Amino acid sequence: MSGADGADGADRNKSFGLPTATALVIGSIIGTGVFALPSALAPYGPIALVAFVVVTVGALALAVTFGALSRRVPGSGGPYVYAREAFGEFAGFLTAWSYWITAWAGNAAIVVAWVGYVEVFVNKSHHTWASILIALVGLWLPAAVNLSGLRNIGTFQMVTTVLKFVPLVFMATIGLFFIKAPNFGAFNASHQSAIGAISAASAIALFSYIGLETASVAAGRVRDPHRNVSRATVYGTLACAVIYILGTLAVFGTVSHASLLGSTAPFTDSVNNIVGGQWAGDVMAVAAIISGLGALNGWTLICAEMPYAAARDGLFPAAFARTRGRGGIPAFGIVAATVLASAITVVSYTRFTNVFTEIVLLSVLTAVIPYLFSAAAQLYWLLVRGQAVLSPRRFARDVTVTVLALAFSYWSIQGSGYQTVYYGLFAILLGLPVYIWLGRANGRYGTEAIPGPVAPAEPPAPGSDSDTPPVPHAA
Repeated sequence: MSGADGADGADRNKSFGLPTATALVIGSIIGTGVFALPSALAPYGPIALVAFVVVTVGALALAVTFGALSRRVPGSGGPYVYAREAFGEFAGFLTAWSYWITAWAGNAAIVVAWVGYVEVFVNKSHHTWASILIALVGLWLPAAVNLSGLRNIGTFQMVTTVLKFVPLVFMATIGLFFIKAPNFGAFNASHQSAIGAISAASAIALFSYIGLETASVAAGRVRDPHRNVSRATVYGTLACAVIYILGTLAVFGTVSHASLLGSTAPFTDSVNNIVGGQWAGDVMAVAAIISGLGALNGWTLICAEMPYAAARDGLFPAAFARTRGRGGIPAFGIVAATVLASAITVVSYTRFTNVFTEIVLLSVLTAVIPYLFSAAAQLYWLLVRGQAVLSPRRFARDVTVTVLALAFSYWSIQGSGYQTVYYGLFAILLGLPVYIWLGRANGRYGTEAIPGPVAPAEPPAPGSDSDTPPVPHAA
């Protein structure tokens, strides 16, 4: 075997192909969020479906933007790499910090929804500490899979993606034939204006699409990333969009609005109403449980990949850059993110009334900021250099899509609500002391290195010209 062949074989052992990269995108997008989303959107009524369509258009614009960015700026890191390339180290750090919060806080939201489906079978009385224990199992099991190696991560992701997709396809096709109009209730049940209801519902619905960028974040693990990352991002997002809109429509039309408001497992309730028994709903609950584990598996990897890329550039604590095993697993990042997700889960169950929605809104805000930086980086490149390398038609198309992605990001921040923006901004700004600490440790100030200490000047030798200043010795 030649050296080149050996390198290729090693690359194949450590990397994901297009199917696995697409499964990573689908698996990260479709977690338990979609299975809990109809209940979270129910207070707004069917107008939330309009919001879902708007969010889908924005998500596809982001997917195309990320695809273009990944072709131009390959390598792991995704939004962090794009922001750093366009706007410098500080923008890169803020993006990495914000996205890192999204990743572990998002895992907390996923596991809260996951617990709702596990409790179809156990802890049916919803005792708080029993729910917390179940949630902790849901967080640490995928962490164990991630720590066991890339091959196991990829296999687990493929299997769970296939198993979760089948029941969702059922709801998005067969379920549509059982829709009853009275179940929808008032079109706008929120008592807000139509624009206000769509904006508020969109902020929640966007959580369902967080993860569309995961192939770009893990691009360093993908074979032929120039082609496969962009394709996996767009294909995965399109597949999820169809399933999401039709599946949510089916749930809205098969479960009464009043029942949906109080449901913790809306897809289970929907299937039970369609079939007229309990067993089918239990099958859907099992699918939601598998789906949640698959999403947690993918997001646990992403929790470590973003800070790993930043740490290698000196913009995150060095511990995040340490790896173990043949595949180079960033173990510290995996464990740290899972500990933080566990902590916020415990706090949420003991402090928040609507646990899922509260964490979802925080996760959306901290995710949209990296999206905004990424879209801005692409627009900046297009306006500065794009005209020189792209045809006029391609340039106009890319600018239109990127402006749409940028506008969508701003709109999503606005729809998150004042309280969420307050807490989210506070969490993001907590990264400033970390950046100061890292800059001092790395000997940087602004774009320049901090000069080292200078040794004291030696006194002039006897008989020398005292007017001639001594030459200091560098330390």
